Amino acid sequence: MSSADTDTSRRVTIRDIADATGVAPSTVSRALSLPDRVNHATQQRIQQAARELGYVPNSQARALTSGRTRAVAVLVSDITNPFYFDVIRGTQHQLAAAGWTQLLVDTEESAEAEVAALSAVAGKADGAVLTASRLSDAQIARFAERTPLVVVNRRPAGVPSVLIDTPGGVEQAVQHLVSLGHRDVLYVAGPDSSWSNERRWRALVRVAKHLGVRVARIGPHAPFVDSGAAAADAAVHAGATACIAFNDLIAIGMLTRLRERGIRVPEDMSVVGCDDIFGADFCNPPLTTMTSPIERAGRVAIRMLLGRLDALPADELPGEHASGAVALPTHLTVRGSTGPAPARPR
Repeated sequence: MSSADTDTSRRVTIRDIADATGVAPSTVSRALSLPDRVNHATQQRIQQAARELGYVPNSQARALTSGRTRAVAVLVSDITNPFYFDVIRGTQHQLAAAGWTQLLVDTEESAEAEVAALSAVAGKADGAVLTASRLSDAQIARFAERTPLVVVNRRPAGVPSVLIDTPGGVEQAVQHLVSLGHRDVLYVAGPDSSWSNERRWRALVRVAKHLGVRVARIGPHAPFVDSGAAAADAAVHAGATACIAFNDLIAIGMLTRLRERGIRVPEDMSVVGCDDIFGADFCNPPLTTMTSPIERAGRVAIRMLLGRLDALPADELPGEHASGAVALPTHLTVRGSTGPAPARPR
């Protein structure tokens, strides 16, 4: 290979990739920065051509003189929770497509750790994404005055946000349980500090009143599998025939404990989770749960943040950028953990 072959004085451009793949430059741009908006086969062809040609996003070249770090901090509440696997995958893919770097921080369900992390990354990242923050709205707003922020599953005034519509999923779950003959629904609550926890409870109360269903609440519970044992014992003591758990991890722990106690699911008790994390369909029985577009939430959060940083062309900004908020729909995935209400409650 001659030295001319390895000459880097001429950068590979989007137009070069377009010529190599036979598509429009605008399609190449979308495939590299918004891959979910391009046909999968076309996206793969463009990505392969970009690698073979040695394409480097122009944004990386501009970083040398921009004074920016070209890094974004992504704060998650518990890195061991499979919910965050897809969030992280979404943020990572979107940042990589834009030529940016992800700084991942596990705040371990602690508001104090969030404060320390946000203070520490100032100057090391151009912005941050907070997922399921344990901070108050006022604290988030104060940090947003100093560092561009986007929050996932929170809605503080004046701060861009991405909401996963689990309240809509709760409504579907209650309607499903009512269709199976259940008239009493028990909510297995998550942490008191969780904003999503209260949204789900309020949604349950609202739809239950509309459908004439009685509801009760137990908890709070830490959002871990280990919390499911105590939650299951409390549900049995309450005489519940149907439970909606704060998240899939608690629900999975409940299934294990109920099986140990000889409580049949769904014959004696129906259990519904939330999030549809990896493994929810591997349970015994497979878990009925609210399926959330988790990876998409990560992608949208990054696009909104890059939009705030003027790091995306105007025609590539998400439609929700202008409004500062977006709600992503959920749907109920019915599996084996829900069934008809028992003829005689235990």
